[in-house]
Order: sequence, then structure tokens, then C-alpha cells
Amino acid sequence: MKYMGSKNRIAKHLIPIMVAEADSKGITNFYDICCGGCNLIDKVPSNFNRYANDKNEYLIEMWKALRHGFIPKDCYTKDEYNFIKSNKDNCKYLTGYVGFNCSYSGKWFGGYAGKVETKGGLRDYQIEAKNNVLKQVDNIKDVQFTCLDYQNIHILPKSIIYADIPYKNTTSYKDSFDHEVFYYWCIEQHIKGNIVFISEYEMPEQIEYNGKTYKFECIWRQEVKSSLSANGEHGGSKTSVEKLFKVVECE
Repeated sequence: MKYMGSKNRIAKHLIPIMVAEADSKGITNFYDICCGGCNLIDKVPSNFNRYANDKNEYLIEMWKALRHGFIPKDCYTKDEYNFIKSNKDNCKYLTGYVGFNCSYSGKWFGGYAGKVETKGGLRDYQIEAKNNVLKQVDNIKDVQFTCLDYQNIHILPKSIIYADIPYKNTTSYKDSFDHEVFYYWCIEQHIKGNIVFISEYEMPEQIEYNGKTYKFECIWRQEVKSSLSANGEHGGSKTSVEKLFKVVECE
């Protein structure tokens, strides 16, 4: 699914790192706490107990409906798009589908996308989006979905936690995000015995917590083209350095 900040292109690098860590510790639970377009959780091996959460209720209702047989239309008109945008609670799963898959760059109601004449010829963005999202359905059938603030997720002990949070100083589609609160939550999860991974451009070097020092260690990085950038701009294609961090206690 096309989604702002999607990890579809780099999931092949991130997942082996996290799976290897899980295998070495005998961990079988995997939590994607900001699942978005499910472009990472759909590739996590199905031998894990997989949990996907997102705070956007319309998005979660969309994924649940797709698993239960919802087939989107090939085309939603601009009038339908605008009506659904103004009446979001009429059909939440349809709102979730149209809000992302009928918008440019997968941004939540970020502008109607239909058929467009491009340099390469006519593109039908909605057909492309439909085909992409339906390809994912078989790979998420056993995923357990929740729609909660990440702090309210019941996480089983000794789990892998992956957080693709809203990147600091970049555009967000819906809500503000308190990064400082999130940093301490990650440390608390680490103390509980979970292994916490975060995708971000930058994280704090060290944080003091209850008399101990913790850091967010960068364990992988790669330059990528993205519609997001570290300078807060969005749209188009820009180069940024994607990083994967892991919470560790300093010795």
C-alpha cells in the first residue's frame, strides 16, 4: 500500500535484523505499533505471533474489512472522495480506504488522485492502489489488529517491538506526536525485557532514567529517496538517510 514514510522498499533490510535478534532470544511475538500501510508487518514471517496497531481508526477498519472480503471499486469519483472526506463516520473502512488510496502519495486525504497523464503516459493511481493493497491481504490474515495509543497496547513480555513513528520535523497526516514521551516509553519497554527497534532519521544519543543511562544505538542506515525529508518538506522525491535504532543500556 502506498503510504507516507512506507518501509516497503527497506523492509527486506530491517526484518532480517529484527528476526535474527528474536531468534537468538527465543522471541515469538512481534509488535508493529504504528503499522500504517502494513508494508513491514506483512513481510514478518508468519511463525511469529504478529500484532499491528495504529491510532487511525479508519485505517484499522480498512484492514479488517479487506481481510473479511471488502473489494474496493476501481474508481471513486472526486465527488465521492469529497463526500466521504466530509462524512468520515458513515462507513469507517471505506473512509480509510479512500482517504489513503485515492490520495496523492498515500497522504491522508492529501488531494484527490485519479487518472493522470504523465510523461510516461496515462496513469491510473486508483487501480494501482487497489492492486497493491489487495496483494497484501493474504499476508496479513493472521495479524491481530488494534487501534490504540501506543502507550495503551498490552505488550506480552519478551517481545520484539518495532516503531515506525511520525518522524520528528517532518509532515504528519493526522495528529501531533510527543517524541519525548515516546523515548521514555521505549526505555520502559526495554526494562521490561522487550527488544525495541525504532525507524527514524535521528534519536537522542543518551537519556538518563532512574539512575541509569540508555542510548538509542543506530544499527542500520541507508540513503533512500522519499516523499519525506528531514527538513520538514514533503512531496516530490528527496534524499534522506533512513536509520534503524535499538534501545540499549549503557555500561
